[in-house]
Amino acid sequence: MYSRAILHMDLDTFFVSVERLQNSSFEGKPVIIGGMSNRGVVASCSYEARRFGVHSAMPMKMAKRLCPQAIFLRGDMDSYTKYSRLVTEVIADSSPMYEKASIDEFYLDLSGMDKYFGTYKWSVELRQKVMRETGLPISIGLSVNKLVSKISTGEAKPNGALQVPQGMEKPFLAPLSVKKIPGIGKVTYKKLSFLGVRKIETLRKIPPKLLVREFGKNGAKLWEKANAIDSTPVLPYSESKSISKERTFNEDTLDLNMIKSLLIDMTEKLAFELRNKSKLTSIITVKIRYADFNTYTKQRKIPYTANDRVLLKYVKELFDSLNQRRQLIRLVGVKFSGLTYGYFQLDLFEDNIRDINLLQSLDKIRNRFGINAISRAAAMK
Repeated sequence: MYSRAILHMDLDTFFVSVERLQNSSFEGKPVIIGGMSNRGVVASCSYEARRFGVHSAMPMKMAKRLCPQAIFLRGDMDSYTKYSRLVTEVIADSSPMYEKASIDEFYLDLSGMDKYFGTYKWSVELRQKVMRETGLPISIGLSVNKLVSKISTGEAKPNGALQVPQGMEKPFLAPLSVKKIPGIGKVTYKKLSFLGVRKIETLRKIPPKLLVREFGKNGAKLWEKANAIDSTPVLPYSESKSISKERTFNEDTLDLNMIKSLLIDMTEKLAFELRNKSKLTSIITVKIRYADFNTYTKQRKIPYTANDRVLLKYVKELFDSLNQRRQLIRLVGVKFSGLTYGYFQLDLFEDNIRDINLLQSLDKIRNRFGINAISRAAAMK
């Protein structure tokens, strides 16, 4: 019996699995998805490619050197978005409460279900239902909290299921590498290794004060994670949430250059808000209100993204197709909806490292000096 039961579900090599679903000849072969230019990066790769040392976010140039025999694909975010929604629908139909953590990752709160069903049995049946109805492989992990469930899913991969019974969290984590703890990147791992800490069991035994001294506030979090402590709740998921901006002009106008500059500014700020909240949007809406108060909107479903360049393209297209009246404009607005948790790295096959680094640098400036500290020249006209 679980006093609290959290199920983690993660689609295995999601982008690759979708491609294989659409082309069975890719089965069993190394597949690498990402930008095709010399400056492109790897967005996803199959387990067969990983054996050659290929991994996500690696420069594509290096991936081609490590695994030249691989099948290289640019990626199709439209297809990935479609299948992500399909999996979400299957989970939503069955689950009492779920959180969509990213395009291919979910948390479910199954607390109390042991009174009526076997929680693990129910979880395995849901996993089988997802695979049966979507054709996609998915791994699951069940435990008392998000942290241990996510790590157990990683241990169950590829295409497996694993539960950690209540009370067995620490013994389960003990022999694993500290690399397995979510949030420990290369820099933190290097520092822990320098201190002789490579296993979670070793990290667990270090006094919290010492970890705080070495790692600041993050040190206390490291100790909690090593001790399987995590009270993070499952946040109910809803795609209906949205963010928007609109502007009513002091005087009705036909100055399209000014209006388009304003739309660029709105889009940039909304995209920055998405990235700051680790969210992606899949629906864009543009709104126009004319001087006679007639209001028109036009929306478009798009692949999940938080990329300025992609969003600006769609906003411009929507505005141009919507603004068909030669009449003074009173108000314009932009709205992003169909939101889900995710990361800008999902757009790796759309961008090169230079583009990604540029946006990350702009975001750092805005976080430090304010959202209006920097913007595109086109937004300042």
